[in-house]
Amino acid sequence: MAILRTDCDRMSNDIEEQFTPFDGQAKLERKYIQETFTGNDSTFSRLRLSTDGNYATLIATNDRNILTVESLQDILDLDFQVRSMVVQFDNQSFEYVDVCAEVMGSCTSNDILDIIKTNASNIDTVNLTFPWYNSNSRSFPLYLSLGNVKLLNESKVVESAKAIQLYYYLREDNKTKTDLWLESFIKLVSNISSADIQVSYSTSMSMQWEFEKSPGSVIHLFSITYAIAITFSIISCWRLDNVRTKVWVAACGVLSTGLAVLSGFGLLLLLDQPFVMTVASCPFMILGIGLDDMFIMISCWQRTSVLDSVPERLAYTYKDAAVSITITTLTDALALFLGCSSPFGSVRSFCLYAGISICVCYLYSITFLGACMALNGQREAENKHWFTCANIPEDLPSRSSKAFGMCCVGGSYDRITEKEETEVVSHMFERFYGPFLTHKSTKVCVFFLYAGYLAVSIYGCFNLNEGLDIRNLALDDSYLIKYYNDQGQHFAEYSCNVMVAVKQPFAYWDADEQKHLCSCISHFESLNFVNGTLAWFLSFVQYANATNLNISSQESFLTHLPDFLELNAMFKHDINFTADTKIRASRFFVQTLNNASTKDMMIGLRKTAEECQVDLLVYHPAFIYFDQYTVIMDNTIQTIMVAVMVMLVVSLILIPSPLCSLWVAFAICSVIVGVTGFMALWGVNLDSISMINLVMCIGFSVDFSAHISYSFVSSPKSDVNEKAIDAMARLGYAILQGALSTILGVLVLSMSGSYIFRTFFKIVFLVITFGLLHGLVFIPVFLTLLGAFGKWF
Repeated sequence: MAILRTDCDRMSNDIEEQFTPFDGQAKLERKYIQETFTGNDSTFSRLRLSTDGNYATLIATNDRNILTVESLQDILDLDFQVRSMVVQFDNQSFEYVDVCAEVMGSCTSNDILDIIKTNASNIDTVNLTFPWYNSNSRSFPLYLSLGNVKLLNESKVVESAKAIQLYYYLREDNKTKTDLWLESFIKLVSNISSADIQVSYSTSMSMQWEFEKSPGSVIHLFSITYAIAITFSIISCWRLDNVRTKVWVAACGVLSTGLAVLSGFGLLLLLDQPFVMTVASCPFMILGIGLDDMFIMISCWQRTSVLDSVPERLAYTYKDAAVSITITTLTDALALFLGCSSPFGSVRSFCLYAGISICVCYLYSITFLGACMALNGQREAENKHWFTCANIPEDLPSRSSKAFGMCCVGGSYDRITEKEETEVVSHMFERFYGPFLTHKSTKVCVFFLYAGYLAVSIYGCFNLNEGLDIRNLALDDSYLIKYYNDQGQHFAEYSCNVMVAVKQPFAYWDADEQKHLCSCISHFESLNFVNGTLAWFLSFVQYANATNLNISSQESFLTHLPDFLELNAMFKHDINFTADTKIRASRFFVQTLNNASTKDMMIGLRKTAEECQVDLLVYHPAFIYFDQYTVIMDNTIQTIMVAVMVMLVVSLILIPSPLCSLWVAFAICSVIVGVTGFMALWGVNLDSISMINLVMCIGFSVDFSAHISYSFVSSPKSDVNEKAIDAMARLGYAILQGALSTILGVLVLSMSGSYIFRTFFKIVFLVITFGLLHGLVFIPVFLTLLGAFGKWF
């Protein structure tokens, strides 16, 4: 422990870095856009941002109509407070005007406030039109400002609206100042109250800041979890016999897992591996795995002869337990290490930390915990009390009270088998549950149960949704939830305004070439989710026609273009000129609607661009996050398939029965199908967070089945039904203890205010439940059906 390091300098919780594909196509597209089309804060254009930018935004809502004098006056008052807000920085004060993004020397403004000229009374004299409002040769995209709009008699005239959204964009030259201003904005708007409007708000940094609060929401749960684990372990290992009780072994088992987590995390921090927020769920998982190993070792210890020496008993314990816990450790660790190939940073970090911690936990189990068992065994050999370590009699002395017998007597064992007396639960597995499960009628019922399980699971798989809802990165009580709800409710009609870059030098003046480009635009506009196009060259053609200019040659086109750009300054940022004023590249924009999924929209636009005769590229900052849809399913399936093959190889090596190894592989696939299907029915999407858990599921799903399969194969019984009964009698209780300890280890996460940790609980709960169902119901029955193939066993 002396060499380990546990600092927080390695925290790496950047949302884009952790939850988007490392090699996503959109990142390459963004690089091209940033290198080709430069912009600056003095000529700001929201439409042309290659990133989300720096901004604060608020949505004011009114359930009846927000376009009233009273509501607009409240909005104007709020706007004034935001713009005049004073922020302190480095012993100086500054306001919005000192950090705002500018257009023609002035801070960016909000269209709806410009239209009414910052006078609420003017709303009664203005006939707003939607989605565009034209005034004095200027067009305002009101669909960005007004939400839940009701039009008058199916015209374009606005009758009412229920929401107004305001934006405040900031320069990007001083991050410290802009972050301070954004923090002050949040404090200001959060304290706003009005009788006429309700306000929700967000900033460009809000999601990042809220996401970073998630670990703090579960830190207090660690102590609760370990307290529950210690209590459960002690209770389940408690014996009425004051010598044979395994209280100290149980406590040391919990301590062992805690040391494993500290050691594993400390080692990786020492090696400068970044610590991602999703890794915070690892200790809960490691606790379950460590306790599972402990229960297996205790079960094996109890089957050794109490008359043997402590070294001999420990040797027999390792002989029986080593293969089982080695199989589970290898399968868990290998599944997680395979997950390190994921394109998502959050998955890589989780899998690395969890995989290393599981390996360290295994080392602690066979060293530290083994030593603790040896010390406890030495105490048992000397017939000493579990608490006082004083020698006590094995039998109750004459004339002693019952209280003396309960507290001060112990060390009894089965004189026939020379082993510790069988526990009640293990006895129930052997005498009642085992014979019941192996009865013919029960086997038929098990087959119907499995058919139902498989049917529901497959149904769920076909209803699995993909993608991470960005709001799920914030805590449930975050102010962002209301903001995203308002945005979804009032501004759901229109989606991204997507850039389309013409990457090649292009003869815009040539009539035939123009037809090719216009054909491409027509193909974009024919998509059901595209609403319109904004292109500089189309506007230039309209300008030339209106002014009777001839732009059919390269010389005339390039000669008149500067005059057009002087009148339409924003279009300057859409053209990349060479040193000799030729056009190297340009871009235009297509407005999309929310009538298709983001995945279909992005893929549809990219496909249309690829099919065009002109070399085009489509991009929007949101594509960085949408790229997850293109890789999450394929990557998850690929990881699972490779992992299943690796698990099969491990099973074939360590389980002396090829057929049993195949059943273990079958159990893995079956549990994965079940978890995937039921998690969909439980409202969990397939995203980078659930992918972490599915990768972990690969390893967990083999644990219980591997224990039973190996115990079945190694049983000395000849009849397959007796083999199954013997296997459950030997390890059934230990498996049940391990399952319960894992569920209890993550149970507190169900109370977490974070989607990430609740998802972890849901999937681990499903994995353990279905793994236990396979280990103690399905696999024993399926193994007994192979009696005719006894040669394989």
